[in-house]
Amino acid sequence: MYSHVYSGVYSRLRTAALAALSALVTVLALAVGIPQAQAASSLPCDVYAAAGTPCVAAHSLARALYSSYNGSLYQVQRASDGATKDIGLLTAGGYANAAAQDSFCAGTTCIITKIYDQSSRHNDLTVEGAGGAGAADVGAPADALPVTVGGHQVYGLEISAGMGYRDNSTSGVATNGGAEGMYMVTSGTHVNGSCCFDYGNAETNNKDTGNGHMDAINFGTECWFSPCYGQGPWVQADLENGLFQSNLGYSTNSSNTGTGALPFVTALLKNNGQNHFALKWGNAQSGGLTTTYSGSEPTNAGGYSPMHQEGAIVLGTGGDNSNGSIGSFFEGVMTSGIPTDAADNSVQANIVSVGYGGATGSTGTLTPGSEISLRATTSCCTSDYIRHQNNTAVVSAITSSSSALDKNDATWIVRRGLADASCVSFESRNYPGDFLRHYNYQLLRQPMTGTTQFRQDATFCPTTGKSGTGTSFASYNYPTKFIRHYDYNVYIASDGGSNTWDSATSWTDDTSWVVSAPWAP
Repeated sequence: MYSHVYSGVYSRLRTAALAALSALVTVLALAVGIPQAQAASSLPCDVYAAAGTPCVAAHSLARALYSSYNGSLYQVQRASDGATKDIGLLTAGGYANAAAQDSFCAGTTCIITKIYDQSSRHNDLTVEGAGGAGAADVGAPADALPVTVGGHQVYGLEISAGMGYRDNSTSGVATNGGAEGMYMVTSGTHVNGSCCFDYGNAETNNKDTGNGHMDAINFGTECWFSPCYGQGPWVQADLENGLFQSNLGYSTNSSNTGTGALPFVTALLKNNGQNHFALKWGNAQSGGLTTTYSGSEPTNAGGYSPMHQEGAIVLGTGGDNSNGSIGSFFEGVMTSGIPTDAADNSVQANIVSVGYGGATGSTGTLTPGSEISLRATTSCCTSDYIRHQNNTAVVSAITSSSSALDKNDATWIVRRGLADASCVSFESRNYPGDFLRHYNYQLLRQPMTGTTQFRQDATFCPTTGKSGTGTSFASYNYPTKFIRHYDYNVYIASDGGSNTWDSATSWTDDTSWVVSAPWAP
């Protein structure tokens, strides 16, 4: 009996020590520039387990969050026949097998119906039902957010208003003042000021049951308590009946102006459930974490100390299914107990190491996955490229001396046509999930909503350049109209017509483009 107990304790200590050592190696490897693949052996839930705060929920469409995990990540359902398929990993501890989704959904569309919990708790998320503030949600389109992670093309979860996921019957999640931590990797480019893009602990009945009955990360531009500094988006704590940046609700940290339009953000909340919570964020592509608040539970109203969490898990909405928000989700976990700062730092180092939004490995062609820039061929404008600016497509000169922002704005990732796989769609390099689409004949950069209209508006069919040079791109749903620059804006235009941009003058040149290597590295 003694030998058995001693052996078990030794085994647990040895496992924890090895995981902690692996996490330390991750941090040191990144610090000295060892290649990323060598620095990712201990994944987030391995790190948290080693620190004594194991994951009780671990969700991701992109990758495994345990080095030993080899199960399903999520489930998709196709529109053509209602069939479902679980999407797993390429290898244990690896990345999503997105090709399985592409094959299953070919010729039709799919939505995400379930996000599997990788922990042993089986806290799987399914499409959220009606709540106190919102009708039943719908599943997110499965192909709305293609992204490169760890050198692999995978998909994230892109939430539009009316979409959300939930589990009201969980195991191991903190309740009634229990301590917990959580993080999610999200995006600062797909946000709004509506309630509430949350991930974390919520009510079990989809209703607002009072102060302190939620404990979830919120990410968006909604300023619940004034003042908020800057334009956001901010990492806040949704503790029910308020999005908190401090114990006073409003921001007490004037340097916390938000994350800005970072394409990938790590958002982190931890709460001892009694008298203390903390908020952190970091660039998920580089660097460490910044603490924006660490102090007492809210004191501007009662009911928050102690907390009264109910233990449901919500993703994409508020606790009462307030579902007007938008957001992106790539991965997230919840822990039992409050992780150490060292564990948080190791997890951030691992997130950085996998290379969210990294190069696709292909450039300069119209093959799906290739990164490109599109150069005008008209004699006036041979240094001009299609780029997005304030959500609108324009042409402007891009050179080697242009800013990094301008170069990123002029770089696009070729995707299979959202309405027809034989054509193409163009995803923004620095706004993941945003595509070029026409609206009132003008080209805009907008997030993919999954509607038939959006899919058609964002699909273009390549053909030999109308001028005999380069490539022209016909609109999928207006096949006699081609992508054209006119007065520095970009439209779909006919060769002659009632609109000014349909002018026959230089139409063949203006609709011919050189597909070039991307400006962004």
